[in-house]
Amino acid sequence: MVSWRRRPRPGLARLWCLCCLVLGCWRGALGCPASCNCSSWRIWCTESSPGIASFPVPQRSAEGDNVTEIYIANQENLKSINDNEVGYYVGLKNLTVVDSGLRFVSRQAFVKNVNLQYINLSRNNLSSLSKKPFHHLGLSDLILVDNPFKCSCEIMWIKKFQETKSYTETQDLYCTDENNKRTALLDMKVPNCDLPSANLSNYNITVVEGKSITLYCDTTGGPPPNVSWVVTNLVSNHESDTNKNPASLTIKNVSSMDSGLSISCVAENIVGEYQASAELTVFFAPNITFIESPTPDHHWCIPFTVKGNPKPTLQWFYEGAVLNESEYICTKIHVINQSEYHGCLQLDNPTHLNNGAYTLLAKNDYGEDEKRVDAHFMSVPGDGSGPILDPDVYEYETTPNDLGDATNNSNQITSTDVSNKENEDSITVYVVVGIAALVCTGLVITLIILKFGRHSKFGMKVGLQDSLVDFLTPVDCSEQVMVTVNSDVHNNSTASDNNRLGFVLFHKIPLDG
Repeated sequence: MVSWRRRPRPGLARLWCLCCLVLGCWRGALGCPASCNCSSWRIWCTESSPGIASFPVPQRSAEGDNVTEIYIANQENLKSINDNEVGYYVGLKNLTVVDSGLRFVSRQAFVKNVNLQYINLSRNNLSSLSKKPFHHLGLSDLILVDNPFKCSCEIMWIKKFQETKSYTETQDLYCTDENNKRTALLDMKVPNCDLPSANLSNYNITVVEGKSITLYCDTTGGPPPNVSWVVTNLVSNHESDTNKNPASLTIKNVSSMDSGLSISCVAENIVGEYQASAELTVFFAPNITFIESPTPDHHWCIPFTVKGNPKPTLQWFYEGAVLNESEYICTKIHVINQSEYHGCLQLDNPTHLNNGAYTLLAKNDYGEDEKRVDAHFMSVPGDGSGPILDPDVYEYETTPNDLGDATNNSNQITSTDVSNKENEDSITVYVVVGIAALVCTGLVITLIILKFGRHSKFGMKVGLQDSLVDFLTPVDCSEQVMVTVNSDVHNNSTASDNNRLGFVLFHKIPLDG
C-alpha cells in the first residue's frame, strides 16, 4: 500500500513569508518593542518579559496616523503615560492599559487624541486621577475599576462622571479614606469639595465702535477655582485681572471686526471646570468695502459688499437722481456674514438707456457711506462704436451651418475672408452687367441689319457675312480710313452690289477718331 505525504504548497509558503516580511517592516517602522505585536492599525503588548516601560513611538509621526487601537497588559514597568507619547497616534479610538503598574497620567497625555472614544485603565495603581486629560474628549466609556483610589477632592469628578453617564451598574469604584476605610465612590463625601460655577455681569455685550467696556465674572467652588478668560480671535486691545473675585476683562477701543465674537470666563478647580460665555455686539457706521462695474450673469449685476451694525438701509442713485426700484431693477442680498452683507443691484436686460453712473448710499443710526460706479451695458444702436454687450436683448436662432464648427479653427471667419468675399461678389456683378450690355448691343445691331437688308434676302446675307468678316479683321490703329456712303453706283454694278451698299458699315475706324 502506497502512503501519500502532503507537501506544503509553494504558494502558501510564499504568502506566509510575505506576511512575516510585512509584519517585520511594521515592527521596525513603528519602533515595535519585543514584547509587542504591531500592525498598520493595531498595537498590542501582552508579554511581561522583557516588558515595556513606555509607549512605543513610531520612527516617523505619519506612520502612526492609521493606528486606531492600542492594547497593553501585564506591563509592571509601565508607570506613567506622559506628554506626547500617545499623541503620535492621532487616529486612536480605543486605548486599554490593564493589569499594569500605571500610577500617573499626564494632564496633556491625550491633547492630540481627539478621536478617543474608549479608555480602560482598570487594575492599575492609580491613587488619584485628574480630569484635565479627559475634559476635551467625548468619551463613551471610561473604565477605572480596581484602582486604589484615595478619597480626595481630586477624584470627585469621577463620581460626577459616573452620575452623568449612569455607570453605577457596570462599575464598582471604591476609595480609601485617611483611616484606610474602603468606601464606595458614590458615597464619598469630602468637605469643601464642590464643582466651580461662574456668572457673568452681562451675557449680551453691546458697545459702539471705538468705545471701551468692562465685563465681570463672579466664581464659586471648593477649593476656590482658578479663573481664565477665553478671547480667541479678539482684535481689540484688552486686559484682564483674575487675582480678584469677581475677575474682570476690559476691552479698549472696540473694533467693529470683533462684532459677533464670543467671550468666555472659565472657572476650574480639581473637581472640574465651568464655563460661562457672552456674545459681543458692536454697533458701527456702514462701510461699503466693495463695489464693481456690472457683470453679466443670469441677470446683469452690480456687485457690492457693505458692513454695518445695525443693518444699514441701501439706496441707489442713477445720474444723481433717486433710482426707483422695480421688478426689473432691484437690490438683492445674497450672503449675510455677521454684520457683512454681500449682494448686487440686479438689472433685467438693460439697454443703452441704462448706461451711466450708479451711486450706492448705505445709512444707519451711526453714520453713512456712499460709493459710485460707472456702468456700460451696450452701445447706442447705429453709432458703430461697439457691439451689443448683452446677448439676451436680441435673441435669434443659429444653426451649425450659420456658425460653423466652434472647435475647428478652419471654420473661423476673419476680416480677410470677408474682404475677399466682397471682392468676388463685386466682380461677379460686373461680369453679369457686361454680358447683359453685350447681349443688348448685339440685339440692336441685329435689328439694324434686318431693317436695312429687308429688300433683298440675298443682299442681307451677303451684308451680314461681310460685316462679320470686317468685324473679325484686326484693326490697325495707325490706318486712316474714311467711310462714305454713296447711293450712286457704277453702271456695270450688279443689283446685288447695289443692295450690298444699301447700309452703312463702319470698318477699321482708328482709335483717335
